[in-house]
Amino acid sequence: MNNSDGRAGPRSLELFATASRVIPGGVNSPVRAFSSVGGKPPFIRSAQGATLTTEDGVTLIDYVGTWGPALLGHGHPAVVEAVCKAAQDGLSFGACTGAEGTFAERLCMIVPALRNGLVRLVNSGTEATMSALRVARGFTGRDKIIKADGGYHGHADMLLVAAGSGAATMGIPGSKGVPAGAVQDTLLVPYNDLEAVRECLHTHKNQVAAIILEPVAGNMGCVPPVAGYLEGLRQLCDRNGVVLIFDEVMTGFRISLGGAQAHYNVTPDMVCLGKIVGGGLPVGAYGGRRNIMQCVAPLGPVYQAGTLSGNPLGVAAGLATLDILEREKPYPQLATQTVKLVAGLGALAKRHGVPMSENHVASMFTGFFQAAKVCNYADARQSNLEAFACYHREMLARGIYLAPSQFEAGFVSVAHDDATIDRTLAAADGALKVVAQTIG
Repeated sequence: MNNSDGRAGPRSLELFATASRVIPGGVNSPVRAFSSVGGKPPFIRSAQGATLTTEDGVTLIDYVGTWGPALLGHGHPAVVEAVCKAAQDGLSFGACTGAEGTFAERLCMIVPALRNGLVRLVNSGTEATMSALRVARGFTGRDKIIKADGGYHGHADMLLVAAGSGAATMGIPGSKGVPAGAVQDTLLVPYNDLEAVRECLHTHKNQVAAIILEPVAGNMGCVPPVAGYLEGLRQLCDRNGVVLIFDEVMTGFRISLGGAQAHYNVTPDMVCLGKIVGGGLPVGAYGGRRNIMQCVAPLGPVYQAGTLSGNPLGVAAGLATLDILEREKPYPQLATQTVKLVAGLGALAKRHGVPMSENHVASMFTGFFQAAKVCNYADARQSNLEAFACYHREMLARGIYLAPSQFEAGFVSVAHDDATIDRTLAAADGALKVVAQTIG
């Protein structure tokens, strides 16, 4: 290995072997196993700014960003300081703290769906989506929900149907262990297809409690909404008494400070947040209209609880992150760097004769290895996965860390400066040359 080769070296291989003896597949989340791209995963020792350092001492430029939260780059001093200061007062209380209310108040000021509403803190995106759907069902008295084909909203039983993200990467259409009864009320429609939603609502008239979707899909790769799609969903939900839920676990604070809903000026009835909302710590949140959220215990009959909800470390990190985002307003810079990266990758792919279709919104991006435009999960699945796997291996060998899946978005942070983007494009030039030779 050279000093930029991020492929698993001796120490990472040793650690993976140890982990494999005591952890299923050696990983605590399936996509980390590198099954779809070949090879073994490099183990990470530390991270700073736009880079990761492996246990083999190799520094990599990171476009995974903890799967989205590292908007400010890894280890931002102000966020780390806030967490350390909170830790000195205790790691967890399982009781009320003043910071919880402050954090919730800030969220309600920033996120359109939460204005004049209520928000509940939880510990993960899965908890947020699972809880929001339970509340929507309790509020409407209906059982059925609609989700987009390829949309991933966590690993709750009712949502593991045609899920994207890790499930798509592993080739698992759903999951063993999920009873048929758990998913019988989950209805599937293609993303970006309003007519399919309209027909589904007509077929199941007065039975649908909620529509849940990522306003910008990130778990089939980055797929933005087509013009009028989000607005049309808003109108259909209003006409049919359906709760519109935006899963902004990935897009919240990343697309804009107010999330994708602020960017596209479409306000859902409920929103689910996670990842960035806790500054990268395990924090999530769900909330929305006051009359809906008043169904949540102890105000109403819909039960949801968590000992670590509102954890002081996560709240401290979230508040520090919000302070920085409001003060520094990094979104134009993030968009500029992302456009530079995506345009450069597209030009290089064209030069080497490698079919690639690029999608990006704000600081999210994906290069799909196919010529056609990708607007939904069926489109994404037409990508050349062999070409992607080759590209991933070659980029890793050149010091660039990408998500080990064609069906995951990439992320740019404020730490990705011009030199970082230039180095990435230089690596991509060599990687795409190899891909072109591989696919003939």
